[in-house]
Amino acid sequence: MTADAPAATSRRSGALEVLARSLCAVVAGLLLFASFPPRPLWFLAPLGIALFVLTLTTRRRTPLRARAGFGYGYLTGLAFFLPLLPWIGEFVGALPWLALSAAEAVFVGAFGAGTAVILRSRVLPRWLDPVAVAALWSLTEWLRSSVPFGGFPWGRLAFGQPDGWLLPLAALGGAPLLSFGVALTGTGLAALALAVATRERVRALTGVGVVTVAASLLAVAATPFVDRAEPDADTLTVAAIQGSVPRLGLDFNAQRKAVLDNHVGRTLELADDVRSGRAPQPDVVVWPENASDIDPLRNRDAYTDITRASVAIDAPILVGSVVSNPDGTSTNTVIVWNGEDGPGERHDKKIIQPFGEYLPYREFFSMFSEYADRAGNFVPGDGDGVVHAAETAIGVATCYEVAFDRAFRQSVDAGAQLLTVPTNNATFGDTEMTYQQLGMSRVRAVEHDRSVVVAATSGVSAVISPDGAIVEQTDLFVPAALVHEVSLSETTTLANRLGPAPEYVLAAGALVALVFVAVRRRRS
Repeated sequence: MTADAPAATSRRSGALEVLARSLCAVVAGLLLFASFPPRPLWFLAPLGIALFVLTLTTRRRTPLRARAGFGYGYLTGLAFFLPLLPWIGEFVGALPWLALSAAEAVFVGAFGAGTAVILRSRVLPRWLDPVAVAALWSLTEWLRSSVPFGGFPWGRLAFGQPDGWLLPLAALGGAPLLSFGVALTGTGLAALALAVATRERVRALTGVGVVTVAASLLAVAATPFVDRAEPDADTLTVAAIQGSVPRLGLDFNAQRKAVLDNHVGRTLELADDVRSGRAPQPDVVVWPENASDIDPLRNRDAYTDITRASVAIDAPILVGSVVSNPDGTSTNTVIVWNGEDGPGERHDKKIIQPFGEYLPYREFFSMFSEYADRAGNFVPGDGDGVVHAAETAIGVATCYEVAFDRAFRQSVDAGAQLLTVPTNNATFGDTEMTYQQLGMSRVRAVEHDRSVVVAATSGVSAVISPDGAIVEQTDLFVPAALVHEVSLSETTTLANRLGPAPEYVLAAGALVALVFVAVRRRRS
């Protein structure tokens, strides 16, 4: 045997180890993806977190360095976001989808680097490691929900949990606490697995895992006793209209009149059903986003058609429309249309989608894709996200807004008794996007203890009860009308009263842990 043989063996062993870790990192990301709707596999999310934490541990049970942690975290992020977000490029090509996935994976890479730093340092009490790493996940979720361009919250662990046993945590601390609970369960499972594998201080380490997982279970068990008031006895009969569209894609609204006619026609059909006794009389009708891309405040035909529908159904309609502004920009608006009285209160979409409804650095990005010129020229509105119809305060989060915590929080703070999500999913074709967004609406229902009504152009429209259950939903790509009596509520959950505080506390906790570790390592 030559002198180089041990070195060659060591290199092969190192390469195989890197390959094995990389494979585990990819599987961890795929487990996170598979936990999201339309699959009811919510329990895979904590397993994905656990597998990733274990990926950063060597055969000697010593965590890897931050640089390696970032690399494996980035692989996990790509394996998570690439299959989660293909709807981004459904009609605009692969480049935006790949670019967004690559950008979002950076945050998971940062989580991997921070996790490696915390676990490698060995300066925190062992029982705090799972808590600190879970808080670090909360920090990275907060960062990517905030920057750049206002952030992109899609893919938060909470949004994959509408059927999970941790869902009640949303009523305590909103989506951030729910995400933390999922991450904490995963890091606790990792601690438990390490305890079994090492056989070193097994009792202590097993205690870490068991106590960590038990903490999540106790939080859920305590939730009904902490803050769930009985809903008010008042109810409202709401109709959600799904008119469907002539064709899918970015240019579906090239036939804007046909889209408007579909929603007018389906509302008139419902009015016939009401008169014949086949359907109950709605108090309020909700149309989806972009139901009238013809500005009804400027176009007389659109004004007349919507008025005719509202008069026929004998109820105000929340009309999703596009309103033209004097400066050449547009506003994505929901207008309360009340019979012959016409337009009344309105909600102008406050959180608009970059690279869709508007294009930052338009000239720069136009060099990379011809679709850049097709991005909208929308401007955000303001207000509290509440409109009034049938003597009811109704919260509105239009499509993209439902992903952001502040949208419905502001609505409920302003007195919303019912929440609505008018959305246009035709833009993204036959993809999982609509089910992912529906999962968000279910989490928001529990978070705010409110009924939620989702009205989508091409589906899926749904009525959601305050406990997050789907009462009724439509099929995709068919005209439909859902009419249901929903409960109204004026109670506020603990999540509402705390506002963004839980997320700030979790993010601050992660930062404190990182700073503490850095200081202790420097001193040593």
